[in-house]
Amino acid sequence: MFSLRSCVRNALRMRVSTIGIRKAYISNFERSIIGRREIVGFGFNGQPSYVDRDDFPFPAIRWKEPSPEIGALREKEKGDWNDLSCEEKKELYRASFCQTFEEFQVTHLGQWKSVLAHILFLCTGGIWLFLIYKMTIYKDMLPDSFSQECREHQFRRYIDLKANPIRGLASKWDYDNDCWKK
Repeated sequence: MFSLRSCVRNALRMRVSTIGIRKAYISNFERSIIGRREIVGFGFNGQPSYVDRDDFPFPAIRWKEPSPEIGALREKEKGDWNDLSCEEKKELYRASFCQTFEEFQVTHLGQWKSVLAHILFLCTGGIWLFLIYKMTIYKDMLPDSFSQECREHQFRRYIDLKANPIRGLASKWDYDNDCWKK
């Protein structure tokens, strides 16, 4: 049957072959964008682009274009890694990647200020829009029930119907003397 080892081996073969096929079919436009940088993988979406992502940490191309110094370090890299100094290891890393995980996952402490500014700007715009509508459009469009006379008639009808007689307005009205209870 299938073993885990054979599945992994086949997946690695397919990945390597896909990388080779992708290198062969790069258009001139894509080549003009990435320059002489090496294509080292399939990438996030199959395009030769560089993106720092923590959910997909393997970009399709290297960060820096090859140079004689980096080429010498790559040759030295093929040997024993104990022969490399710490600075050389950092140079090799920076040739392939722009930022470390710590650098691109850092939270921006000042970002809340710009978010708050945008929110306040939108709220201010909404308030101004409301005021303009209220002064121009809704000024003459109020219904008759908003007039003082109509509101007094509604209030009198509310009392005549004895609405909410236990705790409401009707409980505070003296129906015999036609005035408020004292």
